[in-house]
Amino acid sequence: MSSHGIFRVPEPYNEPVKGYEPGSPERDELRGRLVELSDERLDLPLVIGGEEVRTGDTFEAVMPHRRSHVLADVHKGAGPEVERAIAAAAVAWEDWSRTPWEDRAAIFLRASELLAGPWRQTLNAATMLGQSKTSHQAEIDAACELIDFWRFNVEYLTRIYAEQPISSPGVWNRLEYRPLEGFVFAVTPFNFTSIAGNLPTSVALMGNTVVWKPASTSAVSAHFLMKLFEAAGLPPGVINLVYGSGAAVGDPALASEHLAGIHFTGSTPVFQGMWKAVGDNIARYRNYPRIVGETGGKDFIVAHPSADAEAVATAILRGSFEYQGQKCSAASRVFAPASLWPQIREQVADEIGSMKMGDVADFTNFVGAVIDAGSFATQKEAIEEAKASGSASIVAGGGYDDSDGWFVQPTVIETSDPAFRTMQEELFGPVVTAFVYDDSRYDETLDLVDKGTSYGLTGAVFARDLDAIDKTRDRLRYAAGNFYVNDKPTGAVVGQQPFGGARASGTNDKAGSMWNLIRWVSPRTIKETFVPPHDYRYGFLRDDS
Repeated sequence: MSSHGIFRVPEPYNEPVKGYEPGSPERDELRGRLVELSDERLDLPLVIGGEEVRTGDTFEAVMPHRRSHVLADVHKGAGPEVERAIAAAAVAWEDWSRTPWEDRAAIFLRASELLAGPWRQTLNAATMLGQSKTSHQAEIDAACELIDFWRFNVEYLTRIYAEQPISSPGVWNRLEYRPLEGFVFAVTPFNFTSIAGNLPTSVALMGNTVVWKPASTSAVSAHFLMKLFEAAGLPPGVINLVYGSGAAVGDPALASEHLAGIHFTGSTPVFQGMWKAVGDNIARYRNYPRIVGETGGKDFIVAHPSADAEAVATAILRGSFEYQGQKCSAASRVFAPASLWPQIREQVADEIGSMKMGDVADFTNFVGAVIDAGSFATQKEAIEEAKASGSASIVAGGGYDDSDGWFVQPTVIETSDPAFRTMQEELFGPVVTAFVYDDSRYDETLDLVDKGTSYGLTGAVFARDLDAIDKTRDRLRYAAGNFYVNDKPTGAVVGQQPFGGARASGTNDKAGSMWNLIRWVSPRTIKETFVPPHDYRYGFLRDDS
């Protein structure tokens, strides 16, 4: 149906974070939902063209902090299901790509209100149980950030559509922002339910249809996200949910001639493999696929000798250990001046000793479990390597136990070698490594920060010397796509700090901004001449006589 009006969308705002303090209604409601989901064993189907698909080939989704507790049996897809999802996306595209933008926007604005209200504790509880997030970490992610994405993305859509060319006399020039021709393959990670919700829906908002493969370790929250999309009125086939392994789902999706784009968050090696597959298949695609990816990080905190030591220590504790360090933005390398390090180390060690670790349903715990056995093994190996090394030592934490859940104690490694493995390789867990530099060698230390890894996602400088801040910001201008001054390098807020990095950290298309949404349209220029000429001859052709 045609639109008859130039519509102004509701002004977006950041969803307030609930506190979950003792006696609060949200705490009681969340606890009740945790009990309900814990008592169920869900059967999670694929969703293709609006239909539930059960393949019979299943895997178990478990609680990372109580790994014997099975939350759900999840059906896996492969080539036939991917082909079916691609076909369903193509059918839905015919109507969805022509749906007025305000109707598409209304669906996601409705989703934001549903999530802010009746769906809030369902998504929070699913994220806590399936991904071992505390109530606070689930609230800022599965509720607030995803609500923010949906509200602000609608505003960004209108800004893009409003970007129009000038017109000369007698001519009307226009730009229309067409959806891409084909389907977009959205691949989402376990660590943020908000990313799992945003990657397929930001694409869909712009009129595209999607084949969505969530991380297997976030299957439960992905299931409820799909239910929320349906409750908000998303038509069948616009987003098609296919669980399964990366190869079983990814290979046939990337091989399809109808692939129009990839929206990815995950590891750097996986993203590089997908890019290579696109390159190998480039001649078969109908269009050159858009490739948007946010990948790994080896994020830094660099403290100048003028820094506030207590603030640096707090940034390490929060920036490295919230959600067990399983954030692509988490601080995992620290550069501290020798004059401040003893104070920083003492505070960090004392505070780690007070951090409670365990079942996230116990609201007094600050730390849950890492996501799975593979992550546990990675953290254990790094800790043991530091214990055995002559150039590194454990100065805080260092414990681990997988007897009940995959628990790794927040750990600080100190090394005298800036090239020590844990200073360079992403561990994606609650392990941070500190290098202590001589106060007089700050300039050389900035070179180590800049060149020490291949990543360029987030980073922070702590200093009270304004010249030092200016120097650091300039010298490290490509070392981080999100740069923080006297703050931890985590916690980007939609509408405030658009998120993304470059180098090996991704394409820096800034989730939570119009720069991301512009990738999911193909502009068409339309020139309309009101009174066209009837003679090919220009004035210069006239005879001088």
